[in-house]
Amino acid sequence: MIVTKNWLNEWIDLSEVETQHLLKTFNSIGLEVDRHDAISVPDKIVIGFVESCERHPDADKLNVCQVNTGNDVRQIVCGASNVRAGIYVAVAMVDAVLPDGLKIKAAKLRGVESLGMICSAKEIGLPGMGEGIMILDDSIGKLIIGKELNTYAVFSDDIIEIELTANRGDCLSIHGIARDLSAAFNKDLKEIRNKVEQDGQLGIGRILQLQHSETFDTELLFGAVDIKELHIPFLVALRMAIIEESYETVLDAFLQYTTHNTGVILRAYPFTCLEETSSAKSIISLAKDDKGYAALYGKAKLSVIGVSQEKEARFSVSEGLAIIEASYIPPEIISRMMGESKIESGAHYYRTSRGSEPKLTGGIRYAMELFEKYSQSTIYAGHLELQTPREARVITMCESEFESFIGLKVDKTTLTHILKNLGMLISKPKATIFAITIPHFRHDIINRQDIIEEIVRIVGIDNIPSQPLIFTENNQNTADLEEYRKTRMYRQRSAANGFFESVHFVFNERLVMERLGFVCTHESKELLNPITATMDTLRPTLLVGLLQSASANVKVNQKKIALFESGTVFDTNRNESKRIAFIVSGASEMDKLSNAGKAPSIDFATFTQRISDVVGSFEMTAHSSTHALAHPYMCAKVIIGGNSAGELFRVHPQIEEEFDLGHTYVCELDMDQLVYGLIEAKPYSKYQASFRDLSILVPKSLTYEAIKAVIAKHASADIKRFYPVDRYASESLGDQVSLSLRFVLQSEEKTLEEEEITAAIEWILTGLKEELGVSLR
Repeated sequence: MIVTKNWLNEWIDLSEVETQHLLKTFNSIGLEVDRHDAISVPDKIVIGFVESCERHPDADKLNVCQVNTGNDVRQIVCGASNVRAGIYVAVAMVDAVLPDGLKIKAAKLRGVESLGMICSAKEIGLPGMGEGIMILDDSIGKLIIGKELNTYAVFSDDIIEIELTANRGDCLSIHGIARDLSAAFNKDLKEIRNKVEQDGQLGIGRILQLQHSETFDTELLFGAVDIKELHIPFLVALRMAIIEESYETVLDAFLQYTTHNTGVILRAYPFTCLEETSSAKSIISLAKDDKGYAALYGKAKLSVIGVSQEKEARFSVSEGLAIIEASYIPPEIISRMMGESKIESGAHYYRTSRGSEPKLTGGIRYAMELFEKYSQSTIYAGHLELQTPREARVITMCESEFESFIGLKVDKTTLTHILKNLGMLISKPKATIFAITIPHFRHDIINRQDIIEEIVRIVGIDNIPSQPLIFTENNQNTADLEEYRKTRMYRQRSAANGFFESVHFVFNERLVMERLGFVCTHESKELLNPITATMDTLRPTLLVGLLQSASANVKVNQKKIALFESGTVFDTNRNESKRIAFIVSGASEMDKLSNAGKAPSIDFATFTQRISDVVGSFEMTAHSSTHALAHPYMCAKVIIGGNSAGELFRVHPQIEEEFDLGHTYVCELDMDQLVYGLIEAKPYSKYQASFRDLSILVPKSLTYEAIKAVIAKHASADIKRFYPVDRYASESLGDQVSLSLRFVLQSEEKTLEEEEITAAIEWILTGLKEELGVSLR
């Protein structure tokens, strides 16, 4: 965004503000200065008036001019194609030094004396304004022949280019920049007085009618002007060159100049492109186009509001009746539509997508005054207006919140002045409460933090004293942290015991899961937009993902596969739970010297021991799984601390074949049931422990749970633990099997005598015989 200090001075009084202070202020309020160039026309360059202009007698492209420079009329030879009698020009007097170092001297050109130089814009250090010399007019102020140019404000100015962030569309105009400076310097904006319409002017309602069924979130304002003898004044031409704006027609220059000045988006349409009616009026219609954009129509489509204008609908002639349109559409709406259905955009889209000025009246009236001042045009009275009711955004803040956020107490008066100068409306329903109404041009302010940011940038971050950071840390040992630590511990244990971690999406294919017998998320709570068709439900188990990973490892010729995963699973109501799952497939160990390069396959006992190495001791009971993954005869429920924690089983042979796996064992456990917490020390006996084995004959149908229950019932306090060590079956034993149990006996008070050990074992054997009918082998 390019501004000049003199241009800003038309909106806010900067006469007492030094340029360096202005630049520093821009940077401090978040409007970063990207470039600063000073315009300073050298001394001895004055205003001259060309009294006569004749062809050079010996050069076709030279003219001999008699130029009044105030003190005298001097002869100057000029080669510019646009020089002529009756114009005001910039004259470099003899001994003047131009910015490129050229010193003007009296000279003869083709034998004709020349006492000075009639200058172009570039020659005196101004931006290029086209071919030829500068032709001055009273737009720069009263023209006084002989007065030095650098005494006029426009020729002693500062060009400032500001780098704006994308959310500051409100500063894409001189008016918007001046509004921020108003808050920074606590100066009121100058009141731009529009000329009062005169009686007898033909009203726009006589010639134009606006038709619409709804507003489509737009705001429109139409004016009309019959263009005649419109010319670009020097000041407008110079400023258009400074801001590096090009234009095709004189009318385009006026509209672009007004937009850059006021921030209001303006367009012009020839009256002839509107739809004619039986009455004297023509119709311009607002409707949606085939892409859903708000568009204007006459005989054909004219434009898309805030985006583009049809080439045939542009005012391209020098004179005629023009309809001037001022428009506003919220930037979030037009940006969203362009994201959903992009169309070709024009020059105005940059402003509308970032936020233009919604107060349209000021912009269109400013343009009409330019037409009236610099042409013989006829201005039609009144406007046609379309407004969209918009709910005001109100943010309520307590006075104490400002100090809490900023770290500095800003008095009420200063707060009020800053917010009002930024265009916000302030009301106080209570003494310490501010009700702040956000103007529509500040679409980027949506919460309290945005209000604080505005206060801080105007007060100045450098003006807020540094303070030591004081805080009280909350207890970080939350349930979430403990859950994380627990998961991390079991992941580390798993890796330490030879399992490799596998990570999968939390999604599975519903058809596959239901075929395997798992209950998926209820259809009313299912995913609305799955990533792919094979990830259309939340996973109810970790096991399918591990089977797929094991299968992938087999395909790359891995013989020993040991994987684990910890993660979230979901029930039918989408309730989450944390689980950890393990899989071992193929060999139980790597090929090595001790197994002669022929590692044995994994078996139930080995897999169970490996799981125990990770999660600690647990018990198992017979179990029938509800899904199709488990082998019907090699499936157990895992019991930890007397609670069901999950299941452990061999994968069904058909599933192994489906996934191209060898013998495969899996285990899935509920993380909530795994032991975690402080380890409490327990007393232990200093006396010797004794071991006794007991071999009994039991029916094949008798479960170990029943045997365990009877032993626990008859065990003395000296029996610390017992566990099976061997199971033997043969034809000679018939329907019975031989089960060997090992008992560990230890007293807290003494070393046990043989008689005491025998008595304890005999008491257990008696209980087994009486209650289960087992016998000693």
